[in-house]
Amino acid sequence: MSTAQGRQTLLERRTVVLAVGAAGAAAALTACGGSDGSGGAESVEQPGSGGAGGAVLAKTADIPEGGGVVFAAQKVVVTQPTAGQFKAFSATCTHQGCAVKDVTDNVITCPCHNSTFDAATGSPTAGPATQPLPAREISVEGGSITLA
Repeated sequence: MSTAQGRQTLLERRTVVLAVGAAGAAAALTACGGSDGSGGAESVEQPGSGGAGGAVLAKTADIPEGGGVVFAAQKVVVTQPTAGQFKAFSATCTHQGCAVKDVTDNVITCPCHNSTFDAATGSPTAGPATQPLPAREISVEGGSITLA
């Protein structure tokens, strides 16, 4: 084999090794990433325009007091910490970007690593997450909750 052929073979091997490594890294990152948004009873998707302003998310009666609803398509979680007080936060966990899944007893829970957040403030209360869920703007008018 000539020197030129040897270099070409070495370059081809490196390309294959790098491609395999990149594919493996992409698979690992995908596995650690967020959810596809399909969820259980707590995940409710209402008509809306995928996070665009003005999208009607729900009726106020649909958000339980001390609980909340995750709107996967809009990537928002709406809570009702106390009667008549509605809050909204990003549904993306600040730890590794997984989607939060439910709100019970005024606690928003991320299923990936069990981070929890206060339903009134979005502040982390347990788990590996150290940053709060970013607040999202909503409007509550006439019994409807609208993404602002």
